[in-house]
Amino acid sequence: MSRVYSFKGGVHPPEHKELTSDKKITPIPQPKVATIPLLQHVGSPCQATVQKGDSVKKGTLVGKSEKFISAHIHSSISGRVKSIQNTPHPVIGRFLSVLIENDGEDSAEKPISEGRNIEELTPEEMRKSIRDAGIVGLGGAAFPTHVKLSPPKEKVIDTFIANGAECEPFLTCDHRLIVEKGEEIIKGIKIVQKILKPQRCIVAIEENKPDAIDNMRRLTEKEDIEVVSLKVRYPQGGEKQLIRAILGREVPSGGLPMDVGVVVHNVGTLFSIYEAVYLRKSLYERVITVTGEVEKPGNYLVRIGTPIRDIVDFCGADVERVGAIICGGPMMGVTQSSLDAPVIKGTTAILLQGKNQLLEREESPCIRCGRCVDVCPAYLIPTQIAKFVRAERWEKLGEFHIKDCIECGCCGYICPSNIPLVQYIKLGKSKMQ
Repeated sequence: MSRVYSFKGGVHPPEHKELTSDKKITPIPQPKVATIPLLQHVGSPCQATVQKGDSVKKGTLVGKSEKFISAHIHSSISGRVKSIQNTPHPVIGRFLSVLIENDGEDSAEKPISEGRNIEELTPEEMRKSIRDAGIVGLGGAAFPTHVKLSPPKEKVIDTFIANGAECEPFLTCDHRLIVEKGEEIIKGIKIVQKILKPQRCIVAIEENKPDAIDNMRRLTEKEDIEVVSLKVRYPQGGEKQLIRAILGREVPSGGLPMDVGVVVHNVGTLFSIYEAVYLRKSLYERVITVTGEVEKPGNYLVRIGTPIRDIVDFCGADVERVGAIICGGPMMGVTQSSLDAPVIKGTTAILLQGKNQLLEREESPCIRCGRCVDVCPAYLIPTQIAKFVRAERWEKLGEFHIKDCIECGCCGYICPSNIPLVQYIKLGKSKMQ
């Protein structure tokens, strides 16, 4: 029997993946007006490259930054620029966005066809294609992909990991991509192999996705690619946890995976790398899971900039029965205050929770049980960090490595006193910046 990998810490919340795990990827209708925020990634925001009244096509560049840590932004529909203004943003509240009115023609900036021979491309040319396409990490972090694929010369990458863990409850979009687009993901892996030249390449998938594991093993039988199973445990899909589980390497405090010779990419990112290099296709659409209190839960191909309102209406949600709408999963997602906020590159899911599912949790004093310490995948002491935040002793937070927190929510989930530990940690981080 093959080994099943895992890490110390973490929790196992109810998965709820059965709602959508067998639902094939289906396109959602294009929005009548697409709202394209000029910040959809880690790093510097983009500047608009279009003006009100300009005609654009699907794939037209509408936002650009010359900074290295940034990602170009493209129109997801064809039409005319209606305005450039501040609008609701699903992560940071509000931000400057390009609003595009759909002309219904769906015309493309450039034709898409798989006629490109990547064997003739250099690593530099492939990195440029990925940067030009605006590819970012699609597991939720939205870190610019070309940056990960450009490690300093002194950082020798010996291992590449394709992350198919998808440990967040309710989410199944990566699962469906592996099942339905496995060949394209393998092509994306080969592009990364050609760029980084790692000695070892691993596809990691949690064992609650046996059809995905079987598909990847079938597709890699004749490839220099390993497929490994992971124990079902949250946050198994975190980069540092994945590296520790599979390789036994510890990414240093404040460090990056490349510091221990590893690069990790989500399988959705790898699919987009394939589209960028083979098809010259920009990142203007992505697969998300829509689940919870909806008539039609499923995995949907959605154009970037589609308002949450359009998706909720299409999937048949009764807004009167919904208590919360979350972009992402229940552990790390962001509760939305406006249905006008759009899907962006880092949106993995839209979760609708019923009013009867929202629990009123009253905070009580810490009982020093140590459960938050036991489950913390970053080996922190969350209750002590929260204590310093409450006391506004910001100078102590660095000593307790607050920046190593990945905000996974394990500590708050397990806390019997219902202390909002992650919220305290987020506040502490903001005060240190």
